Amino acid sequence: MAIRVLLLTQWFDPEPTFKGLVFARELVAQGFEVEVVTGFPNYPGGKVYAGYKIRPLQREVIDGVKITRLPLYPSHGQSGVGRLINYASFAASTLFYGLFGAKKPDVIYAYHPPLTVGIAAAFIRFFRRVPVVYDIQDMWPDTLQATGMFSNQKLLKVVSSVCNWVYRHVDQLVVLSPGFKRLLIERGVPSNKIDVIYNWCAEDMVRATSTHLPAHFPDASKFRILFAGNMGKAQSLETVIEAAQLLQEQTNQVALIFLGGGVEVSRLQALAKSTQLDNVFFLPAVPMGEVGVYLSSADALLVHLKKDPLFTITIPSKTQAYMAAGKPILMAVDGDAADLVRDAGCGVVSESDNPRALADAILALMQIPVEERNRMADSGQAYYRQKLSLSVGAARFGEHFKRLSK
Repeated sequence: MAIRVLLLTQWFDPEPTFKGLVFARELVAQGFEVEVVTGFPNYPGGKVYAGYKIRPLQREVIDGVKITRLPLYPSHGQSGVGRLINYASFAASTLFYGLFGAKKPDVIYAYHPPLTVGIAAAFIRFFRRVPVVYDIQDMWPDTLQATGMFSNQKLLKVVSSVCNWVYRHVDQLVVLSPGFKRLLIERGVPSNKIDVIYNWCAEDMVRATSTHLPAHFPDASKFRILFAGNMGKAQSLETVIEAAQLLQEQTNQVALIFLGGGVEVSRLQALAKSTQLDNVFFLPAVPMGEVGVYLSSADALLVHLKKDPLFTITIPSKTQAYMAAGKPILMAVDGDAADLVRDAGCGVVSESDNPRALADAILALMQIPVEERNRMADSGQAYYRQKLSLSVGAARFGEHFKRLSK
């Protein structure tokens, strides 16, 4: 008899989501019976996707995964009130369905954020006596404060208290980094209740689908460092522009390439133009299915975040994508992410938010023989396959589901 998993997540395909259909499909492949409980897709625009209409309940089956969509208030603007209603409405629908509509599962998996999904899971656990595995992808209230979503200290204390309540009323916590685990232990969560399962990446998306150089991509006469992804305030990419300025004074052999979109793109472009940099290139965002050819065309791949205590315990998801793509990594994030690159032997580490250190690290990486850089790339791929891949991560979750459902 297959173990029944009720997978609670506010965001699910076709929305951009991490633990979405690929995760549920892998669990089915490993022998679990999976029902996903989610909302009607509206993230990140806050408008319901074409082809969907909010109704009391909608069921579908994709690749053996049963998907149940429940009503919510669609919103994802700057309004904290709108976001709160969005979270609360889905939690209320989930709680009602979990108590009265769902066939009793053997185990519940709940994805955080938002915290409200954890609250609903804890109540379903209490009334239906079903164990809960709680997957923490964002450390609240720390992230809320760091991103400026909430600044009211009283409200942040309330969120912290509710988080602690949820942690006490679930059976297993899973976190994405050792730093998350350390922080939870400091907050009173027993060590044996927390497991670190690293995130995986969209493995089929990072593999190159073409050998042709992408349009407007610098040729191999330059040492090409690529940053791919969102360009927001957290990435602090003005540091990279300042490093490019330092490099331009020393060599004409380096090209720094930014691929993607975000709120900071126009400011960064203006900064590069005002300092007359000819070693910086901006390329527009491309569909995920095309990213692989850009990654494979670079000589090294850059991760950068601003210097912040929260980010020392964060491992940006592009780290795993870069490792799977098989390119040396330039890791300019302090803490757990840097430790991961060192452990894997797959790149060079630089202090975050330090233009001089970043420029020096780029020069050092460029001067490493090609054979050694290829070894770094191979080491990253091997480490990813053995410790970070979808099949490895899903199997680790499966072990918890089997243990708790006995």
